[in-house]
Amino acid sequence: MSQRKIFLVFVAISTVSLLLHHGGHLNWTMEAFHLGCPALRSHPAPGLKPKHANVAFLKTHKTASTTMQNLLFRFAERNNLTVALPVQACGHQFCYPRSFTSHFVHPQTLPPNIVTSHMRFNKAEMQRLMPNDTIYVTILREPGSMFESLFSYYNQYCQSFKRVPNGSLEAFLEEPWRYYRPDEKDSMYARNTLTFDLGGDKDRPATDVAYARGFLAEVDRVYSLVMIAEYFDESLVLLRHLLSWDLDDILYVKLNMRTPSSKRSLTPGLASKIRSWNSVDARLYDHFNASLWRQLSVLGAACVAREVKLLQRAQGRLMKSCFGGRMPLQRSAAQIQNKDLRPWQPSGKVDIVGYDLPVNLSRGFSSQAQELCLKLIMPEVQYTRVLLRTQSLRYRRGYQLRPAQQSHPIQQPIHTTLPRHLQVQRPASGTGSTATSKPAAGT
Repeated sequence: MSQRKIFLVFVAISTVSLLLHHGGHLNWTMEAFHLGCPALRSHPAPGLKPKHANVAFLKTHKTASTTMQNLLFRFAERNNLTVALPVQACGHQFCYPRSFTSHFVHPQTLPPNIVTSHMRFNKAEMQRLMPNDTIYVTILREPGSMFESLFSYYNQYCQSFKRVPNGSLEAFLEEPWRYYRPDEKDSMYARNTLTFDLGGDKDRPATDVAYARGFLAEVDRVYSLVMIAEYFDESLVLLRHLLSWDLDDILYVKLNMRTPSSKRSLTPGLASKIRSWNSVDARLYDHFNASLWRQLSVLGAACVAREVKLLQRAQGRLMKSCFGGRMPLQRSAAQIQNKDLRPWQPSGKVDIVGYDLPVNLSRGFSSQAQELCLKLIMPEVQYTRVLLRTQSLRYRRGYQLRPAQQSHPIQQPIHTTLPRHLQVQRPASGTGSTATSKPAAGT
């Protein structure tokens, strides 16, 4: 047999072996690959390039960020990573709305690979906490629909909303300064909430264009990807390429949603008033919405559409397997039997829906599959508690095995065994970061 034939036989055997080993992940990638996606041609197949595991996701308010947080929680658990979680005095958020500091992080969740709970961003403190190669990601939402959601969700907590007669959004927007107090508790929900979450000044006047431009430039420098809630699946395609993740890593179920009766449509005039009142948020959204589509155009429209279709198809299969062969029905908290799956209700005027698993899920399901289905729909507060218990137990076990001279519980890393294809490169001298710009995007 000639050397050429021997070589071809070797290639064929290797290809079959690779297909059998990687299964669905490679099938999904190869389908997109055949479209000639430029980014996929430059990226090895998932599993051949290490996944990036150090991620800081700034969880903004009312932007589908809870869905994104759940995705990151599951990724961390699946790969034995550490998630920075708040100290108990802070609840399930990093003492929001106070500016973030590493003192808000539970000592048994240090040093972290991922951070994704609500906070007011503080770049210096985050870089002190996270590894040098951390990739920063956040998500924005169209200002009109976001403000309507904020007004509905926080109308019993934010004084600027509570003092409006009959809870009228129109009345608030007609004379916002009549009801709004910049320095009072929870005022950040009533004006430029995205700007505040990102560490900016929510009360800068719309005429201060120089400030807005400088703030946009700073966000652009820090964040490798700014997702857009209205294009969540397309944003996940970019995230997958940026982090070299697999299809399974970006599957999700929509969480923390209101019932249709709790929502209201906006007239063009009302939407315009919202943009005017939240002028810095509006600039943020317009800038990064355009940025998202520039990044997507690099992949190519056909490639992105195909990846979105493959993602949605995989999600459909997962949903049907978890919910007895059909898509899940949204339920009010009162209808959900499992208390661990009941979402938090902000007030009696707003109904936040969740999901319940079929009672016969255990039949034919492994315990691992049952846990995946449970975590997929678990609300933020409950999942945060579960994750803290799990990580605290792991931390205490690791601490007991350390030599006696290594007595400081915070500065010693938690040694975890990661899968072969997910190797985290940790900084050689602690976890502090001195970088001021975002890492280069994978795409």
